Amino acid sequence: MSQRRFVHYMEGRGADAEQTLSDLLSGLPGWAGLVDACLLTSPDQPGLWLLESRWANAVPLLDVPEGCKSWSFEVQRLVSGSR
Repeated sequence: MSQRRFVHYMEGRGADAEQTLSDLLSGLPGWAGLVDACLLTSPDQPGLWLLESRWANAVPLLDVPEGCKSWSFEVQRLVSGSR
């Protein structure tokens, strides 16, 4: 892979998690290196919210709200699908 890429996940649970992570999502477009981001929920796990962001550079230091967890990964292999 010619360019290093990174993925960051932030997980929140409970009644306030949707709003908390939605607010964080809204603030990400101003960050250098952001490729894209999305807010996910699972119908199989009610109350679980996941903020996924992809970065062209190392993940910047993001504030993790109280009660949330986060993980960063470096992409090792990437395959593109057709659009």
